Amino acid sequence: MRNEEVGVLAYENGTIVFMKRLMDIVLSLIGIILTSPIMFVTAVWIKLGDRGPALFVQTRTGKNGENFSIYKFRSMRVDKTDGEHDYDWEHGVPDEFVFKNVTEENPNVTKIGAFIRKTSIDELPQFFNVLIGNMSFIGPRPEIPAITSCYSEQQKKRLAVKPGITGWAQVNGRSSVTNGEKMRMDYHYVENFSLRMDMIILIRTIAVVVKSRDAV
Repeated sequence: MRNEEVGVLAYENGTIVFMKRLMDIVLSLIGIILTSPIMFVTAVWIKLGDRGPALFVQTRTGKNGENFSIYKFRSMRVDKTDGEHDYDWEHGVPDEFVFKNVTEENPNVTKIGAFIRKTSIDELPQFFNVLIGNMSFIGPRPEIPAITSCYSEQQKKRLAVKPGITGWAQVNGRSSVTNGEKMRMDYHYVENFSLRMDMIILIRTIAVVVKSRDAV
């Protein structure tokens, strides 16, 4: 049996699915409770900034290619978004591709938005995605449909599990990696999935967050 089949079978095991879902519910509730003051202040801050909505809702691709709505704090001007991307790759997303969204070079990002992006506060509403169940706490980061629609059959393997707030790629390079590097790390997660691996990623995520905070 191939590694990826072992990983997916583990992900579909009833007991493991229950335990992972239970962990997601507990972690998302803890996250919501602990960060609720930050989310409240952020929402008010954004609202007072330009009177626009505090939340930004975007379509992302989830498990088995099903789209869902992801929640983020709005970091762009009310009349602007990150834009609609149109990719026409015929043989999958190129390994060298890097999705760049450089805040410093984007004039449509508000001052508040630049801060919440840098500190990842804009991602906090995704605790509710996890609580709802269309995301997991641990898993590959969800991509936009414009990119996943170009996936090769090999690349579609990363869609075999729920997307997550953090994952193997995020604790091994975060957003600085190329598509090829990210894909290899996501395959590694899918092929070797276990609750033990999720705990390792969770611990390493905490370490990355603490280290980033120390560096600010």
